[in-house]
This record gives sequence, C-alpha cells and structure tokens, in this order.
Amino acid sequence: MMMPLVALLLISSPKLLAAQQQLPFCSSSSSNANTLAYMAEGTYKTNLLNLAKDLIANVTKTGSHSATGATAGTTGPDIVYGAALCRGDSTNCSSRLQRVLHLTASISNNGSTSSESDSQSQLQKSVTLYDHEFQALLSFSDMDFISNFSNAPECIVSAYLNLQTDADHAIPTRFSELFSELMEAITSSMIISEQESYSTGQGWFDDLSGRTVTVYGLAQCTDGMQPERCRTCLDSITAQGKGMVGNGLTVGVVLGVRCSLWYQTDIKFFAGEPRVVLPPYTPTESKFMLWVTIGSFFLMVSFSCFFVYIWIKQERKREARFKLRLVSMAIQNVINLWRIEEGNSGFSLYNFSQIKEATQDFSRENKIGQGGFGSVYKGLLPGGLEVAVKRLSACSVQGLLEFKNEIQLIARLQHKNLVKLLGCCIEGEQEKMLVYEYLQNKSLDVFIFDSVKGAQLTWSKRLHIIDGIAQGILYLHNYSRLCVVHRDLKASNILLDSDMTPKISDFGMARIFYSNTIESNTTRIVGTLGYISPEYIFDGVCSIKSDVFSFGVLVLEIISGKRTSGFYPYDGKLYNLISYAWLLWRSGQGHELICCCIENNHESIQRCIQVALLCVQERADDRPCIDQVVTMLNSEGMTLPEPNQPAYFYVRSSGSSDVLSCDSNISITLER
Repeated sequence: MMMPLVALLLISSPKLLAAQQQLPFCSSSSSNANTLAYMAEGTYKTNLLNLAKDLIANVTKTGSHSATGATAGTTGPDIVYGAALCRGDSTNCSSRLQRVLHLTASISNNGSTSSESDSQSQLQKSVTLYDHEFQALLSFSDMDFISNFSNAPECIVSAYLNLQTDADHAIPTRFSELFSELMEAITSSMIISEQESYSTGQGWFDDLSGRTVTVYGLAQCTDGMQPERCRTCLDSITAQGKGMVGNGLTVGVVLGVRCSLWYQTDIKFFAGEPRVVLPPYTPTESKFMLWVTIGSFFLMVSFSCFFVYIWIKQERKREARFKLRLVSMAIQNVINLWRIEEGNSGFSLYNFSQIKEATQDFSRENKIGQGGFGSVYKGLLPGGLEVAVKRLSACSVQGLLEFKNEIQLIARLQHKNLVKLLGCCIEGEQEKMLVYEYLQNKSLDVFIFDSVKGAQLTWSKRLHIIDGIAQGILYLHNYSRLCVVHRDLKASNILLDSDMTPKISDFGMARIFYSNTIESNTTRIVGTLGYISPEYIFDGVCSIKSDVFSFGVLVLEIISGKRTSGFYPYDGKLYNLISYAWLLWRSGQGHELICCCIENNHESIQRCIQVALLCVQERADDRPCIDQVVTMLNSEGMTLPEPNQPAYFYVRSSGSSDVLSCDSNISITLER
C-alpha cells in the first residue's frame, strides 16, 4: 500500500521539529492509527497489542533494530502478523517503539463513537504506526506479509529546501546522478560487510550559485535479511527516491517494513561518521559528448556514428572506473571491519616495505607461481617466518573482486586442511597483495602428474591426501561459520605441507550459501574446464553438489595420475578420464586405472574409485553430499550404491593415446 505524499519531513532537523510535532503519523489524511482507534475491542485487537509488546521486548533483548513475528497458537481471523523497525543509527530503539505503542493506546482509548468503531473495524485490520521523526514503525496485519518479504506499506515523505535550479533542470539532474551513485555505494557497503543491517554515506555537488551542496544518505534492511533480498528491496525504493530527487526534493524518506532509505542535503541527520564517502562530485562528460554528437549531426552527418562510438566508449570507461572505485571502497570497508571486529584473529596488515624486503624486491628467484590473479612470491619475514605472497597483477574489476572475496572468506575460516591467510598488504591504488603461510611441497599437480615425483606418493599417502581434501570440503559445507562453495577445486589449488597434508587454497571464486539456500542460479560461470559440474556450466545452477563433482574428478586424477583434460584408449576408442574410469570399473578392470604400488590395498582403492564415480554422476541429486563421501571413504564394511553413467561421456575416434584438450590449471569466467 502506497501512502499519500506529505510535503513536510523531519529528519533530526531542528528547523523542522516544531512544525512536525503535530504530525505523528505518515499520512495526515487517512492515518492508519485511526484504524486502531476505530477497531472494536476483541481478540484480534488484544492479540495485536500483545504482539507489539513481544516485538519490542525482542528488540530490547537482542539489541537489534528490527523484529518480526506472529501471534503464537492463533489461527483464523484473529491471527496477527507484525513487524517492528528502527533506523539503524538509533540508540534508543525500544524507547521509540514504546512511545509509538503508548500513543496508539491513547488514541485507542480516546477513539470515536461506537457506531464509527462498528463500521470501520470491519473494513481494515492492517495498521502501520510511525513515530514523529520517522525513525521507527510498528506494522500489523491479518495477512502474512512476513514470509513473502513484502515491503508494503511504504511511507514516502519529502520536502524542499533551498536549491538553485535553472529552466532545464540541470541541478536536479546532477543531484539525481549523485544520489544514484551514493545509494549504490551505501547499498554495496552494507551488503559487503554482512554484519550490518544499515550503512550511511556522504557526497557533494555544486549548484548554480557555486555553492557546494552536501548530500547525506542512509539505507537499511531488517536484521538477518539475505543480501540478495536486501539489494532487490533497496533497488526498488532507490528508484522511488531518485524520482523525488529528480523533482528537486532535497529531503526524503521511503520507509517500509523490510527496507528503508533516508536522504537530506546539508544537514547530517544520522549519528556517527559516514561509512561511505564519495569523492567531490563533478559533472560527467556524458552531457558534453551528447551535445557534441548532436551538433556534429547537423554539421556533418557522416561523422555522427564516429562520435556516438566515442561517447559509448567513454561511458564504458567511466562505468568501469566507477566499478573499480566501488570495489576499492568495498575492500577498504572489509579491512576496516577486520580492524574493528577481528583484531585478535591473527590477520595482519603488512606494510609494502615489509613485503618488498621479504621477497627481495619481488625478485625472479623468489617467484614460485603465476596465475590469473597475478604472481606468487616466496618471502621471509623478520623472525624467520616463510610466507607466500600473491600480488595482484593489474587493477581489473575481476581481480579486485577476487581479492576482496578471498579476504572476506578465508580469513574467517580455520581448518587444518585449508591454507592459512596471514594477512594482506594494500599500498595506494595499485599494490594489493595477500600473504599466506608458505607450504614447502607446493601444489598437488606437481606430484601426481609427474612420473618421478609421483613415485614418492604411495597409496597410503594418496589416501591421506584424498581424505584431507574431503575433510576440508566438509568443513566448508557443514561446519564453518558460513556454508562456502569453493567453485574452483582442482589439483593446482591443493597445496601440500612438509608432511604431505593437503590444504585447499584460492578462495577468490568461492561463494557463500546461507542456511535456507540449497542452490543458486547465476549467469556468470567460474571454475576450470574439466572440473565444472554439468548443471552449473549448462544451466548456471551452483550448489554444494558442484564441489562434490569437482572432488570426484580430483580423486580420479590422484588415483590414476592422469589429467581430466586428456583422452585415454579403451577398446579401440579414446575417452575422457571420467568416462575411461567408469568403463574400467564397470568391466571389473578398475585396477588398470591405478598408477602407484597398491600392495594389499585392493579393497580401499576399489572403494575410492567407486566413491569418485558416485561424485561425478550426471544428475546433482544422484551425487552424495560431502559428509556421506567422508563416511564412505572411511567405512570399510559399508555397501556402496552403484554409480550411474557419469557426466561428459565423451568418445573420440582412435588417434594418439593421450591428447590434451585444454589447460586444466587455468580458471575461467564465462557469461551465459
């Protein structure tokens, strides 16, 4: 339900306080508070008031700024659904909600005549109440607006302050552009932090008189709201806010039960310092280029396409610069959060001079690896601690996103089978580095795909590596603070310490899955060809079963010493690795897949091959979860199910005995 527009707003502004004291509700014409005043005394009204008290008590107990719920043990027409919300910077949330409830009770006790009550109580059971500063609300209904994440009712309030404009609305246009950038930055900051339900920001632009106008903003979602739902909700109300800004309204609020925003020029209405500060705003080149294009059209039509091309190219560069700026701000916000919240976690911020000295000025002799992210160097810190330093090669949006993702995720994850992130180093706009523990034996692919080094890996060591990788994935999926899907499990991302204990590395492409989410659809496919599950690469469906598929491929590589990207002969034809392994297992020749001395371990090897084939089945639902995989690997007497034909059952005409089709060490990003 959209509430009528009110031409007066208070957002902690002393000049507007006196005028607003007489307008305690969002709508002056048909206040929902009157609905409660007209509502007949009875079970529904009693339940509503009791639920209001419970929501306020919940806010007080948890110290949060929002709560939702419904009357327990009630069904039928007397059930009440409710939500309570305070602005995120409020330090007296429960007191504000109590005042709203107290004012409601007063209105209800001094309501209209019984005839009015009888007539109107039948028309409306929904009521939404706001405090006089529009910093708190209580909303109730007999319809379930909680489970569908509806943001209705949305209260829209706005006002004019002094802002010099011209006839062609140039200033509102500049104001609108700044507002869009500011709200996007605030929204991204809030979602990236994951710990905060609101964020604040500040930006500037110059009006026609040359006066610098400061714009303050605040955006908020209810506590615990999923990032995807929060962004969708904020995008919707930001579009409404942009409409107000476009009309020159310099103060505004869109207040909903799930998400809200506030903005105001010149007066900082929220508590504390802004969490996002945009650089001073200057008019973009786009309007200038547009006029140049139009003028050129009348002067010389043949040049119009050329100017349009230049304009589009510059706009894309501007958009790329803006994205880089947002990601850089997001990285800085992550670092700030670590300083505040994780001060004792062992995560360190290194100076550039420390890393430069530790790596001998990033010398070629110290370089130990190269990937899509950048170069990797061995370093020696004071005190004798050996480290591996990943240095971002260029300021690309993708590289920055992976850098931020890795800091956010792996610094919070602690397990013996995950590589340990010791800290990071950020120097200006260019230098961004991650500092890891150094592992002497480098990565798994160095051993299993080399006939000489592979001879060092006995079956017991290979089984130890397989079990360690499975334990690391089990932690990521089931036991870490967040359910994490790695999305790029492969041999080169498994590092080995001096005892050949495997450690999963490279979380730049990892994705968080929340407790009530079992899969996610995306148009951006990441990973490495040969390891990506079929439902992910063809349909964009990513889940924990995507990691299980990659694990199955990895186990087959460890057992066979063969790459998933190769083709291998069977019965006069060539098959890819998983097809080759399935054919050997089905014909009782699984022992031909093994590349190491097996001694008396026939049963455990056959079990590993069968578990791997269960993991690479075509349908995700047929694959076991990782906890089932761990159980099957460690239960000698357990009867395992028969695997179906695996995914990617490829056959080639007979040719060379081992043809590589791609480089299985290179991670990819595909747009579907």
